[in-house]
Amino acid sequence: MTTTRECPALMISALASGQGKTTVTAALAAWHRRQGKRVTVFKTGPDYLDPLLLARASGGSAEPLDLWMMGEEACRRALYEAAAESDLILIEGAMGLFDGDPSSADLAEHFSLPVVTVIHARGMAQTVAAVALGLTHYRPSLNTLGIVANALGSERHRQLIEAALAPETPLLASLLRKDDMALPSRHLGLVMPDEQHDVDERIALAADQLEGSTLSTLLPNVSFPAPAYDTTPATTLEGCRIAVARDAAFSFIYSANLRLLEALGADIAFFSPLTDSTLPEGYTAVWLPGGYPELHADTLACNTAMHQALRNAHDRGCPILAECGGMLYLMASLVTLEGDTFPMANVLPGQGRMQGHSGCQGMQSVELPEGTLRGHSHHHSRAFETLPPLTHCQRARHSAPGEAVYRQGNTTASYLHLYFPSNPSACAALFTAPRQTASSVRP
Repeated sequence: MTTTRECPALMISALASGQGKTTVTAALAAWHRRQGKRVTVFKTGPDYLDPLLLARASGGSAEPLDLWMMGEEACRRALYEAAAESDLILIEGAMGLFDGDPSSADLAEHFSLPVVTVIHARGMAQTVAAVALGLTHYRPSLNTLGIVANALGSERHRQLIEAALAPETPLLASLLRKDDMALPSRHLGLVMPDEQHDVDERIALAADQLEGSTLSTLLPNVSFPAPAYDTTPATTLEGCRIAVARDAAFSFIYSANLRLLEALGADIAFFSPLTDSTLPEGYTAVWLPGGYPELHADTLACNTAMHQALRNAHDRGCPILAECGGMLYLMASLVTLEGDTFPMANVLPGQGRMQGHSGCQGMQSVELPEGTLRGHSHHHSRAFETLPPLTHCQRARHSAPGEAVYRQGNTTASYLHLYFPSNPSACAALFTAPRQTASSVRP
């Protein structure tokens, strides 16, 4: 194995959330794709929505890259493998540059990634220079290349900022504020690309503004060392056929999770709780990932045939994993923000209720009988009248209890979105639980 691989790479971070990191990253990916380059994009931290747009811009996939959730060795392997097949690697940070533990800055320093900082400049001009200087000198060990000024009002606005910047914080690119370039969002994050009729045009408009900028040609090489050991899992799901819900209501799926299941030997069969009346033929386990069931509650409620199919699977002792929106779907009912109540699959007791503010958030791990798995939580709902929890998750950086985990028969449900590669053997065990019927305890 080659000990190192070199590839141009950039970490795109920001002063804070909402500065335009995703817009800038998508614009960079689209611009260099236009030039015939193969662009690989990563997203720091847990996120399902931003990567969909970044993948759309780059023409490839957009994977998570997180030291805590994935571990150092998995991050090293992801970057090393990307360097072999890419002309450019882009990593979009999370929140502000130094926010979190580990932060985007920690990731950048760990892998010697040059950092570009996005600053939303609406309402300020020369002050951008002071902010940029502070970010640069806060941790001098970082390789900070300069800034991207976002949401500028005019060419004069750009000139004022550029003239005030110190030599060590050059203006690498700038984007004018344009309504037809803005990326629409809602609770939980950006609106998914497939729901936007003009998403490609919006990305293209942002990419157009990079023409002639330093970032249209500046591609600093980074050396990526080979991983220390082979992480290929043993085949432990041979003969398993896992039915995976995937449609507009259930789409929060890490590609790495699917790849792991296949690497373990499983056959993946997708189905739609919105439109299908039965589960895939020959299934041995079911995975209901998160998504937006609240946006499709009426359709989900009307598909009673799928409700029955899931109850039958549960009663037979088929292993079922339900995450966040998937858990809400398995409960007796779901109440929308408008106050409307819709019946759900009624596999587990409980009622999900949407709320206008966030619930339990952030990175968490969970100790299950199968082993310890890592993941994250992010939701705008609460669950009531549930089963007594099997256990609670542990927050990564806080002592307060995390999400509750429920288990009935071979059905495991929680708000936690699991990252399967954090423990392949525990993941495999979730989908091959000892067969036990659950009809005696199901509501």
